[in-house]
Amino acid sequence: MAAAAKPIKVLVIDDSAVVRKLLSTMLAADPQIDVVGTAHDAYIAREKIKRLRPDVLTLDVEMPRMDGLTFLGNLMRLHPLPVVMVSTLTAKGADVTLDALELGAVDFVCKPKLDLSHTFDDYAEEVIAKVKQAARARVRQRQAGRAVAPVVLPSLAQGQDRSHGIDEVFPKGLARRWRGSDQLIAIGASTGGTEAIREVLQRFPLDVPGIVVAQHIPAGFSKAFADRLDAHCAIKVCQAGDGDPILPGHAYVAPGDRHLLVVRDGARWRCRLSDELPVNRHKPSVDALFRSVAESAGPSAVGILLTGMGKDGALGLKDILDAGGRTLAQDEASSVVWGMPGAAVQLGACREVLPLQRISERILELIVQAREAA
Repeated sequence: MAAAAKPIKVLVIDDSAVVRKLLSTMLAADPQIDVVGTAHDAYIAREKIKRLRPDVLTLDVEMPRMDGLTFLGNLMRLHPLPVVMVSTLTAKGADVTLDALELGAVDFVCKPKLDLSHTFDDYAEEVIAKVKQAARARVRQRQAGRAVAPVVLPSLAQGQDRSHGIDEVFPKGLARRWRGSDQLIAIGASTGGTEAIREVLQRFPLDVPGIVVAQHIPAGFSKAFADRLDAHCAIKVCQAGDGDPILPGHAYVAPGDRHLLVVRDGARWRCRLSDELPVNRHKPSVDALFRSVAESAGPSAVGILLTGMGKDGALGLKDILDAGGRTLAQDEASSVVWGMPGAAVQLGACREVLPLQRISERILELIVQAREAA
C-alpha cells in the first residue's frame, strides 16, 4: 500500500489576530493541511520559516515593522516559497496584489468579510484549494526586472508607416495595413496568468491583430490589471466594454464579474459581455470566451491557453481547433500551474506546446502564414 502523502505545512502571516484565527481554523479543517504556526509580522515570520520549514505561506500586505511586499520581495530573492496573498478588495488592494504577483506570489484570496457568515464555507473552500495548488506550484528565485523588446517579424513590418498615429481610431501609431479584422487572438489563463499574459502581450508589435483575454480575477481587480498591462505594452490594453469593436493593436480584458464573448458584426468583431452563470465555476470563463471565438472567428482565430489551475479553457480550445483555428498551450516547465494547459494537451486541443517566451513570436508566425496562404 502506498504511503499517505504528507500534509501541506502552512504558516499564516497576518497582523490581525481575528484573521489569523479564521484562516488557521479554515485550513486546519482539511486533513491534507497542517497549520504549523502563525505570525503577526515579517520578523516573527522569518524566524518561524527557519524553524518550521512551511511548504506554503499565506501573507497579509499591511503589517507592522515591515510591509508584506518588502517581505515578499526579500523572500523570493533569498528563499523562494509558494505564497498566497490575502488582499483587500479596494483599488489600492488591487494594485498591491498585482505588485505581489509580479514579485512571485503564486495566487491571492480576498480578505474574508467577517460580517457575511453565510459565505464562510465558500470562502474556506477557495482558501483551501489555493493553498493546495500553491504547494504544487513552480516557484522560482526572482531576479531584477528586465525590459522585453517587442517581436517584430519582417513580414509584418513591410510597408508600415510609423511616423504618426492614425488619429483617434488607431492610437499609439497603429499601422494602416491592419485595418481589416481578418485575424483574432484569444488568450486564457488563471493561476500565474497575470504575469504570463504580460509576458505575451508586451512582446507584440503595434500592428498585431485584435486580442481578447479571459483571466480568472475578481471584479475589483480586472481594471487595475488591464491598466497595468497597458502601461507595460506597446499595444493598447483596456477592460472590455459591451459592444466594443475589436481593433488591431488592442487587447480587451474580460471584466472580473462578466463573461467576455466575441460576436461578429458585419466585417468586424465586437465584445459582448454576459452576466450568465459561471462556467466551470468561473466568471469570466475561458471556455465561454473560446467557444464564442470558435463560433465567430473559426479558422481566423488563434487560441492560446496559459498557466492556470483546473480545466477551464481546454474544451473551448478544442472548439477553436475543430473550427479550423490554430491553437497553442504553454508548456509545463514554464507554467506556474500546468492544470489548464495540461488538460488541453490531454484532450488533444492544441497543435503546439511551447515555453512562455516563445509564444508571442509563434503567434505572429502563424498570423503571417495565414495571411500568405489567403
